[in-house]
Amino acid sequence: METNNLSKSDVIKSWFNWFMFAQSNYNYERLQATAFAHSMLPVIKKLYKTAEEQKEGVKRHLSFFNTEPICGSVIHGVTVAMEEERANGKPISDQAFNGIKTGLMGPVAGIGDTLTQGVITPIMLAICIGITNNNNIAGPIIFVLAQFFIMTTISFSLWMNGYKYGRIAVEQIMEGGKINRVIEGASILGTLVMGGLVGRFIPLQFAANLDLGGMQFNLQADLLDKLMPGLIPLVLTLAVLKMVKAGVSPIKLMGILIAFGAITGILGIF
Repeated sequence: METNNLSKSDVIKSWFNWFMFAQSNYNYERLQATAFAHSMLPVIKKLYKTAEEQKEGVKRHLSFFNTEPICGSVIHGVTVAMEEERANGKPISDQAFNGIKTGLMGPVAGIGDTLTQGVITPIMLAICIGITNNNNIAGPIIFVLAQFFIMTTISFSLWMNGYKYGRIAVEQIMEGGKINRVIEGASILGTLVMGGLVGRFIPLQFAANLDLGGMQFNLQADLLDKLMPGLIPLVLTLAVLKMVKAGVSPIKLMGILIAFGAITGILGIF
């Protein structure tokens, strides 16, 4: 019996289509569906010989789909493996494809958003902004190159492992609460990074000097910095967090901060 097998280059072409065009054609009805179908074209063309089979293959992947595009590539790898199995006679229905995609896209998006936007990008920004603040043009160059290398590596490795191990391995990861522990750990790390950014990039300090019997006493340098450097930015951040939890809108919150900065700056307090 003749088998239809994918070469490594076929799988890489499919990954490249997704990596380059994952967010190129969002629409309100199906979000990333057309990008998903586009990424599957090299696979479908290789596995199915007739035009009718190829059309059906594309239609199969035009259902609603939306996930984080970097870590979400593992779903595509699994789907490619399923397409290969189906082309070789395994009884895999269209509903099975939709089921695995729908079941994985939410949890994987939770991991991906936390990891890429909450951990990796803030860490790289903290490092590279620090470099740039020293009038070093290497900062933005390092950021762009590092982001590209890191995201490309994650996307490609997850895609290939999804293809290699198939949907069973991914389903096992999702079982037993493992995914929740991954999300929690990444969230904690991201929170630590953002806390470091607050202390470093919100230079809010008391400006006033107190005259104590002819001796100048700076409340910031001589007291607060010795007790806890970054205390004022921390207090401001916690105040903003409390207002967010109280339901204050972002626009109103920005207005409050602008007014606070203007008034306290004019009065010479901060």
